[in-house]
Amino acid sequence: MRKAWLLAGALALAGCADKAAEMAAVPSTQVSLKADDTAGLRKVGAEILFWTQAQRDANFPHMERLFPGNVVKRGSRVRALPAGKPLPIDAAAVDAFVAGQNVGGLIVLQDGKVRLERYARGYGPEGRWTSFSVAKSFTSALVGAAIKDGYIKSVDEPVTKYIPELAGSGYDGVTIAQLLTMTSGVKWNEDYTDPNSDVARMFLQPVPAGQDPTVFFMKTLPRESAPGTKWVYKTGETNLIGVLVMRATKVPLATYLSEKVWKPYGMEQDAFWMVDPSGHEVSGCCLSVSLRDYARMGQFALEGGKGILPANWIADSTRAHAEIGVPGYGYGYQWWTYPQGRYGAQGIFGQTIRVDPKTRTVIVVSAAAPKATDQAYGRARTEFLNMLFDAAAK
Repeated sequence: MRKAWLLAGALALAGCADKAAEMAAVPSTQVSLKADDTAGLRKVGAEILFWTQAQRDANFPHMERLFPGNVVKRGSRVRALPAGKPLPIDAAAVDAFVAGQNVGGLIVLQDGKVRLERYARGYGPEGRWTSFSVAKSFTSALVGAAIKDGYIKSVDEPVTKYIPELAGSGYDGVTIAQLLTMTSGVKWNEDYTDPNSDVARMFLQPVPAGQDPTVFFMKTLPRESAPGTKWVYKTGETNLIGVLVMRATKVPLATYLSEKVWKPYGMEQDAFWMVDPSGHEVSGCCLSVSLRDYARMGQFALEGGKGILPANWIADSTRAHAEIGVPGYGYGYQWWTYPQGRYGAQGIFGQTIRVDPKTRTVIVVSAAAPKATDQAYGRARTEFLNMLFDAAAK
């Protein structure tokens, strides 16, 4: 049983009918061991949080070798990332950060130009690295795209409009915005060390045929506070957002991400998105992307998702809608907000996209940190990122 619940934790960390028909015609390519190989999936997934450093180094760039998933296809045009003036920062400081934080890739863009790029741990520009919860911010963008395309009317609509199975549950009266900001008021336990936590049990229960495993579990949760009044980090709610987008668009998330972001914005490489036992992308986790394409995603946000997302979507997504109990920090629409007007995406084991609109700078870190979460590690990372932002401002 211990191996089974650890899989769930690992995965957690884990009117437009014509348009829908057009999107449905675009295939979502499956790559995997086997989509229905739940025994194999659980066996490997059970070990993720306890992999050795050598296993993290070997597997974080190659999750598609171990897990089933769908491909996010690139297009024929690649958005150039030209070289910029080298960042004025001591090379020894960069070396120390890369070594001390077990970094696989580090890149700094300013005004869309590469001012610093570094690889280590066998990683390189042609590879991909897993995102863990960085994927949540990508899922947020898909909500914006679905609103612009007319599949979703607004974030003020009730979640039950798109997921009617939630009627009569703790999600009655909860809006899409409250799901995005994790302020639904539904009770949730995200303790990865507790086998009885919600994040651990989410994919464990037998699910009746034809029912989505995320919805099946989430509708059993009780409400603990009024919607919009309390922030609690809930990976399960990001997974619900993915279900909502799939229901609205009627296509897999990997297909929609390809058509709305990857191809039009000019991502350089295909991405890989792990799937849950039902074959649906785990929208709160598990998207594998190249370092430069993570940077392009940060640049996409910095530019406001022009032409792809509603005009105000990124501004609304990257401002603090909820306080998280740390002064200067907050949570938006699946984006974290930081002091000095900065925002970003973050995942366990050191995965980071951080954006500074004032200096028009994007920093991405792909890492294989020794621990899933560590306060000292996080503080050291933020200090170094602040140093990079300061250097970019000179």
